Amino acid sequence: MTLETARTRLRALPSAPDADFNHYYRTEQGFAPDCEGGDCPARFSIGWPLPPARGGCGSSVAIGMIDTGINDAHQTFAGADLELHRLSDEDLPPSKRLHGTAIAALLVGDPDTRSPGLVPGASLVAVDSFHRAGNDERADAFTLASALSFLADRDVRVINLSLAGPENAVLEEITAQLVAENDILILAAAGNDGPRAGPRYPAAYDHVMAVTAVDRDKQVYRRAVQGPHIDLAAPGVNVWTAASVSGARWKTGTSFAVPFATAAAAILREAQPDRSAAEIAEALRAGATDLGDPGPDMVYGHGLVPVTDACVKPMKTEQKTIP
Repeated sequence: MTLETARTRLRALPSAPDADFNHYYRTEQGFAPDCEGGDCPARFSIGWPLPPARGGCGSSVAIGMIDTGINDAHQTFAGADLELHRLSDEDLPPSKRLHGTAIAALLVGDPDTRSPGLVPGASLVAVDSFHRAGNDERADAFTLASALSFLADRDVRVINLSLAGPENAVLEEITAQLVAENDILILAAAGNDGPRAGPRYPAAYDHVMAVTAVDRDKQVYRRAVQGPHIDLAAPGVNVWTAASVSGARWKTGTSFAVPFATAAAAILREAQPDRSAAEIAEALRAGATDLGDPGPDMVYGHGLVPVTDACVKPMKTEQKTIP
């Protein structure tokens, strides 16, 4: 009997209609760019915003993050309101701290270091749900579901998922339930499997916002997954962020685009706390700058997320267009 046949038979039972495999999910970082160094023009051309000081906009919002481990001793986290919890099996080799450190720094990095964050005043509750299997770093569906439940119990309002994997019925049910019951906005990486690949999850679930990556010229990342589920685009090619041990370097992948959308969502939730997660998601789509074909499309979604505008003025209700 194959695994697929076993799953089909299990789903036929009244007690297990949503039975599924314990799929693996992986971080979505691409290949290292050729350009490195603090004087690389990409640092300026991607429109990296000036970060607010600690205690500025976004400071009252709790952001959740599920990723690999984080080097919390990195200088960029000095003074950051950062919690780190490991939920993966203690008997499994722990994840490396490369990817998680880079994502966390994009969110709450010290504005006075080489890797300033977008919302350095926000509190970040980070969950390490990954483990190593040889050279592979992955998180299984059940651990991801546990991590999401953990974050919901911590009363976070926005969750950053810079990861992707296959469709999973159990994970879909859990995320839908948490979003509905806790009014949480979840943003996830579109995936780096290429434009001809099928959708990646959890980004492709209806209750999750899918974020793709663009370069300095507002062109989509060549390896980004495309499809009707894409919601927003954000800088994700040659993004400057923290290295795992010290200092900073350039990173590429849809993983690194998600924090831009997460930051915009966190700032908007702080500015308009009475609006639901669904309303915040719609405001982000409406305020995006249209890219590519007019209107929403399968490459850029609704367009480029308005990160800087979110910090200084309310989101627009009409979508902007780049000629």
